[in-house]
Amino acid sequence: MQEYHAQLKDFFFISFEGRTPLVATAIHDGHRLGEPLEKRCALTDAQRLREEDPFTGTWTAIADNRLIAHHSRFEVDLNRPPDKAIYLEPGDAWGLNVWHTRPSAEMQALTMKEYANFYDRVHEKLTGLTGKFGSVVVLDLHSYCYRRNGQDAPPEEDALNPEINVGTGTMPRENWARLVDRFMGDLRQFDFQGRSLDVRENVKFKGGYFPRWIHENFRDSVCCLSIEARKFFMDEWTGEPYPDVIKTVGEALRSTLPGILEELSFREQ
Repeated sequence: MQEYHAQLKDFFFISFEGRTPLVATAIHDGHRLGEPLEKRCALTDAQRLREEDPFTGTWTAIADNRLIAHHSRFEVDLNRPPDKAIYLEPGDAWGLNVWHTRPSAEMQALTMKEYANFYDRVHEKLTGLTGKFGSVVVLDLHSYCYRRNGQDAPPEEDALNPEINVGTGTMPRENWARLVDRFMGDLRQFDFQGRSLDVRENVKFKGGYFPRWIHENFRDSVCCLSIEARKFFMDEWTGEPYPDVIKTVGEALRSTLPGILEELSFREQ
């Protein structure tokens, strides 16, 4: 257990330079499992990767304040409330049987200690940024599967699966309406390899526990945009990345930053 506790010390990467009021996070990017949990896990690497958000961590480079989870959501899900953060039953994890031997109570307690540490660190950093800038924007970066019927089956309908889903269901939207609309408009206007991205709001996801916690704790000072990119930038079954698409998604996200900063400046006038 001492070894497992030591492994958790590298649970996430956090770097806040504090030069701008912009934060980019990738809390489902991680794939690691602590060694004792890896031995108990019933899933293959490929099965875990399908439900994780690989490559989202690279997109956090657009901001000077960054946070990336290194450990897998199958160890602890930072986007779920504490009582649901460890997947114990298939119903917690898309019907998957995660464990052939459940994590012990001691393992779960150590994991949840790091979960609490994560939220303590985020609170500390956001308190510092809001004290400095007044208003802050967090880009909560995720991805989602849209070929769940099988590798060789047709993808799910575009009508219910936007390329970029912007979740705003956890925020007081009236407080941030101009900024949300500006962000989505700028993202749509970006020249994405000769076309426009399909960007829609609250179609597939409205946001999880992480943005909800942010808006409950920083209601009037932090806007957390939950950004879910459809996995059109990779093969969700094999894990193969499409580097040009990944790079262009990052450029599209970067293109929204001047507009976000301008909208924040209007709030501080």
